[in-house]
Amino acid sequence: MPVVHPNAAGVDIGSQFHVVAVSHDRTDEPVKTFKSFTGDLHAMAHWLKCCGIETIAMESTGVYWIPAFEILESYGFEVFLVNAREAKNVPGRKTDINDAQWLQRLHRFGLLRASFHLSSNISELRAYLRQRERLLDYKASHIQHMQKAMMQMNVQLHHVVSDIAGRTGIDIIRAIVAGQHDPKELVKFRNIRCQIPVEVMIDALTGNYKAEHLFALKQSLELVDFYVEQLKACDQVIESKLKQLQEMVEVPKKP
Repeated sequence: MPVVHPNAAGVDIGSQFHVVAVSHDRTDEPVKTFKSFTGDLHAMAHWLKCCGIETIAMESTGVYWIPAFEILESYGFEVFLVNAREAKNVPGRKTDINDAQWLQRLHRFGLLRASFHLSSNISELRAYLRQRERLLDYKASHIQHMQKAMMQMNVQLHHVVSDIAGRTGIDIIRAIVAGQHDPKELVKFRNIRCQIPVEVMIDALTGNYKAEHLFALKQSLELVDFYVEQLKACDQVIESKLKQLQEMVEVPKKP
């Protein structure tokens, strides 16, 4: 078969160490093991440079491939991220050859297809968006904790407001945490557009307040506030990145 990538290497990614294979004519030790620590990843890149390697194939194993991929790319290598299933389904593998050697051999003959990989800028933006999604999930979880604490005190706020995390709901919860338990005072935080009668809201906000439930409500509210601030910081980073990407794609107008 014709050689497509003569300067090819294969990397078998692991959680604690990575096995790297190059052609036998490159070094006396064509298969070498490196730990997954950052210093060892740089040592792996230097070793591959000394072996005259230009392109590398590695399997997309969990998230363990990300540091190795990014460091190898920073050294100028062309890194092919391949599907492990596709590599193992290619016939002709011998039993005495390890995964790294098999990847190197397949990549050398051009038998591996690189998985789609986002550019660094888009990948960075996606990471921020995924982080924002996680923050929203954490916030929603603590909102549920607030509702549970209020139900334990029989404060049925969720029956008289559409969203307990909205302006009216949060204002009432803050007042309760601050020590205001009089429903006639709490009802003053209602929005003027609220369609629920005042008498019904007073009944709903009459609770059986106990210290342990108030403590849980206070902590849940503080955690909601914390994640609100984290979301604001995340939104600022996302907005900044979007502006940067927009500037990169804008075509200068002709004079």
